[in-house]
Amino acid sequence: MPEPLILPFAALPFPQIDPVIFSVGPIAVHWYGLAYVAGILFAWWYARRLVATQRLWAHGQPAMSIADIDDFVVWAAIGVVAGGRIGYVLFYDLPRFLAEPADIIRIWTGGMSFHGGILGVILAMILFARARGISMWSLFDTVAAAVPVGLLLGRLANFVNAELWGRTTDVPWAFVFPTDPEFLPRHPSQLYEAALEGLVLFAVLAWLVWARGKLRRPKFIGGAFIAGYGLSRIVVEFFRMPDAQIGYLAGTGWLTMGMILSLPMVLVGIWAMATAANPEDGR
Repeated sequence: MPEPLILPFAALPFPQIDPVIFSVGPIAVHWYGLAYVAGILFAWWYARRLVATQRLWAHGQPAMSIADIDDFVVWAAIGVVAGGRIGYVLFYDLPRFLAEPADIIRIWTGGMSFHGGILGVILAMILFARARGISMWSLFDTVAAAVPVGLLLGRLANFVNAELWGRTTDVPWAFVFPTDPEFLPRHPSQLYEAALEGLVLFAVLAWLVWARGKLRRPKFIGGAFIAGYGLSRIVVEFFRMPDAQIGYLAGTGWLTMGMILSLPMVLVGIWAMATAANPEDGR
């Protein structure tokens, strides 16, 4: 379905922010890469705080130690980067990467799949929990509570990179992105995702953890995160342009790969919350 032509006279000017923070010779530091590092560091700090707060856990006994969290950071970093990149290659642009396989390792140029990243982290959590003999579900919960801040930073980096922009619109907060060959006013869908997947989801999970004590019910916070992200992504997909190499699926004019990958997340998240046990009630 072709989008209507909209004149760009009312669009906001796109901020002139260099995607490269600084460079030394052939080495360049990008906002995109810094967002990943900052997100992982925040998750590390926040997870340590959760584990150190005994009242948040069933019977006042944290399911893991701070040392476990420290050791898991490396596993998580590998899982999110490898899974995110592999997921992007498989889900969104496999023909291009088959033609140019060297591009697969150039993650600093962008191109990471959240769905692939979360699968990578889940695999890392399963392996780590088994190796340490700790509760897999409690590890899921602890990590999930901290992830939205990383999503917030990642989406802001997408905006700086002028990538993953939205559909054409005449709303007063539209932007003309310099990477758009048509130079039309578009939804800043990266900022919508930053708000929903980042700020809103983090606030909801923080309320469930600190005010409602849901870490005492293993699987609940992880389920809330998965369902919350899936719902947020489905909503934003109505404003975001589908990936050019895929477009709309099945000739629908509205169904995207992001929606298809997110719907199972919502269902799994609801199942996890509904079946979360409460050890303090003997369940």
